[in-house]
Amino acid sequence: MRIGIIGAGNMARALGGQWARAGHEVVFGARSAARAAEAAQSAGARAWVVAGPAAAAEFGEVVLLAVPADVAEAVVAAAAPPAGRVLVDCTNPIAPGPLGLHLTTAGGPSMAERIAAAAPGTHVVKAFNACHESVWRLTPPVFDGRPLAVPLCGDDPGALALVGRLTADLGATPVTAGPLARAGLLEAATAFAIGLWFAGHDAQAVLPPRQYSGVPAA
Repeated sequence: MRIGIIGAGNMARALGGQWARAGHEVVFGARSAARAAEAAQSAGARAWVVAGPAAAAEFGEVVLLAVPADVAEAVVAAAAPPAGRVLVDCTNPIAPGPLGLHLTTAGGPSMAERIAAAAPGTHVVKAFNACHESVWRLTPPVFDGRPLAVPLCGDDPGALALVGRLTADLGATPVTAGPLARAGLLEAATAFAIGLWFAGHDAQAVLPPRQYSGVPAA
C-alpha cells in the first residue's frame, strides 16, 4: 500500500517505520524538509522523503496526518488531499488547564470533524490517538498476552477496512467504534486517560473486565 505521512515527529516516525517494515511504500512530507529526510532515513529502505505535505497527500492511498492538533486544520487544508483519499487523524486536541488536561475542542465539533471539513471529499478515520508513540514502536504491541485494541471512527466502510489492515500490520486489533461523529468521544476518553496517567494513576484499571460490564455476552 502507498502511505503518505504528513509530519515528521515521533508519531509519524513510529507508525511510518512500522508500516515500511511491513512492506508498504511510505513517504514523509513535512514543513521541515530536514526533519522529513531524517524520518525517512529512520524508517528504512521502503521510505522516502517528498517535497512537503501536499506531495505526501498526493502520493498516498492512505494519508496519515501526524502534526500537532493546533495546526492540523491549516496543514491539511494547505496540503489539499485529493477527493477520495483515506485520511487518518491521530491528533489529540488537548492542553493543560487549571483543572488538568482539557479538550481544546470542548463543545465540538471534534478535531476529526474539523479535519474532515478542512479536507472536503476525503474519508477521515480517527485512529492511533489513544497511545503514546512508544507503543507504536513495539513489535507487536501486546500486553499480558493480549494484543492492543485500536478503536477506529469513520463513515466510509472502505476507509475503515484499509485502516484496519494497517492496524493489523502493527500487530494490533482494529475495533470499529462507530461513525466519525463519535470521534469526539474517543478524543475525550483519551484526554481523560492521559490526565489519569499524569496524575500517577493506572488508567487501564478504571474499566472492569467485560463480564462485569452489564452487557449480555454475544
